[in-house]
Amino acid sequence: MNISLEGVTSANYEEVCDLDVTKAQQDYVASNMWSLVEAHYNSGYTCKAIYQNNKPVGFFMWVQETPTKVSIWRFMVDKHHQNKGIGRQALLMAIAEIKTTSKLEQIEICYNPKNPVAKDFYSSFGFEEAGLNEDEEDMLAIINIKS
Repeated sequence: MNISLEGVTSANYEEVCDLDVTKAQQDYVASNMWSLVEAHYNSGYTCKAIYQNNKPVGFFMWVQETPTKVSIWRFMVDKHHQNKGIGRQALLMAIAEIKTTSKLEQIEICYNPKNPVAKDFYSSFGFEEAGLNEDEEDMLAIINIKS
């Protein structure tokens, strides 16, 4: 499986915006178009398209919230490409790229605690649940980076 993370550019943003999750997943994930707009108007946001065989099949956005913490805010694989191991391989690549951040101590991700697969999926990468976020809506899970 030829998976890579690529920047979102004027050449591929329309394809990235066309990616979508299943109807059942739509309450858990913001649209890629909204994420790209958000990233354009804020600093410290990184957007990556997940590619398989030179075709966009998913999307990431992470934010350096502090000098020592990066939060993965968006992560999706298009409904036509799910359950093929793409998300697992892409998340490994994203975590490896995030870990190159200077002074990094923590990577965090939030997910809906009602999402039936999120907890097991993220814990398999080393994320440990830390409790609900400030809004008491999403579960916060963290990887602490050993210095």
